[in-house]
Amino acid sequence: MIPVCHLEDLPKGESARVASTPPIAVFHTDDGDLYAIDDTCSHQDASLSEGWLEGCLVECPLHAASFDLRTGRPTCLPARRPVRTHRVSVDDDGVVHVHLAAEEGSAA
Repeated sequence: MIPVCHLEDLPKGESARVASTPPIAVFHTDDGDLYAIDDTCSHQDASLSEGWLEGCLVECPLHAASFDLRTGRPTCLPARRPVRTHRVSVDDDGVVHVHLAAEEGSAA
């Protein structure tokens, strides 16, 4: 579990980058939902936290590939591979936490 920030420090419609290995992007949608995905676009090395958020989709700032934050799946080309999603929680003190998903092919 990785602490990210206080919820009040991540306004709706914004994102935060977690400098973990791999880097994680946390998004706070306009609807108030929180999502976390691997921060690196699966098409080319670009930070998704620097992309454009619209609803539950984030558009990569490099080549406009779009990803569904709920599933990590690309919704358009040029990306073809999904990015990993992670569970997000907020504790009683209002701190946002990311729970890293197991890496593909690793033992859980």
